[in-house]
Amino acid sequence: MSEEKRGKVWIAVAGLVTDAEGNWLVVKKKYGGLKGKWSLPAGFVNHNETIDQAIVREIKEESGVMAELEGVIGIRSGVIKEKISDNMIIFKLKAPQTEVMAQEKELFEAAFIHPETLKKDPDASLLLLSFLQKEVQPAFRTYKEFDPGDQFGYTAYHLFL
Repeated sequence: MSEEKRGKVWIAVAGLVTDAEGNWLVVKKKYGGLKGKWSLPAGFVNHNETIDQAIVREIKEESGVMAELEGVIGIRSGVIKEKISDNMIIFKLKAPQTEVMAQEKELFEAAFIHPETLKKDPDASLLLLSFLQKEVQPAFRTYKEFDPGDQFGYTAYHLFL
């Protein structure tokens, strides 16, 4: 992702999507540092959406899967070459359907794969392997019913507690 397009502070989202059998939705990107590696569906937050709207959109765009949000499971934050703040909110989601259609422009492949199979796969990304070592449960749930007041002018407002 270019610095010109995103500026010096990046906000991204990723999603750990599971199906009824416990398989994880993973993708293989055609570009970037994760090219050819299994990783979580992910992408950047657009200017007109909340972080939870962004991850549902990204998953649908990359895999065709309409996932249902369960909550936030983590935050990844780093600094790239001492000049870009790179931040990612990681969500847990469930998939009521498992038919996958990989976005051909950005992905080599998208699939639901069992975690034990992913642990042994040499193409699993380091972040994915980190999640495979943990019992991952949402730490924060999404609440859309709170209203901070009209004085702020929010057109969307979601609170994570």
